[in-house]
Amino acid sequence: MFDLLLSYIQNKVDLSEEQKHQILSFFTHKKLRKKQYLLQENDVCQCLSFVSKGLLKSYVLDEKGIERINMFAFEGWWISDFNSFINQEKAVLNIDAVEETEVLMISLENYEKMMMEIPVMDRYFRILYQNSLVTKDYRLMVSNSFTAEEKYRQLAQRNPEIIKRVPHNLIASYLGIAPETVSRIRRKISTSP
Repeated sequence: MFDLLLSYIQNKVDLSEEQKHQILSFFTHKKLRKKQYLLQENDVCQCLSFVSKGLLKSYVLDEKGIERINMFAFEGWWISDFNSFINQEKAVLNIDAVEETEVLMISLENYEKMMMEIPVMDRYFRILYQNSLVTKDYRLMVSNSFTAEEKYRQLAQRNPEIIKRVPHNLIASYLGIAPETVSRIRRKISTSP
């Protein structure tokens, strides 16, 4: 579990053996059952979490209590309600496990301490945040400009893991389309040459 974290960090920045051991000291491990919450709306997000095994989703509930998914987090992904985490305000997001999941969590205090003691981690997170901003900008453009079928095809092309592991009703919520539309698109794609 820690090996995956270190591997993903080292894909972006170089770490010494000492830094690796130091980084691990800032994290705690947690297991989640399927459908168990990592974070609930109105709680304060206490940790930034790295998914070492499994799959999480973050979402808001609309006025009818329907989930509006904004993110899936697989192995190697980070997840939190970042505004709540950084500003220690009430969360607007819910985060729960789609599959049995294991996460490595870092508290805000340890996050800030790690940044001070291991400056290369500041660079690592800057790279992640830049990539996240690019991804969110692209997702907003797709959401506002593409047809339902184009949204699905883009998702399948850019994130095939979602198509393989996530139930179609959750994919529909993520894309902002009806589950029946996802089923129709899947049928059309599977029967087209």
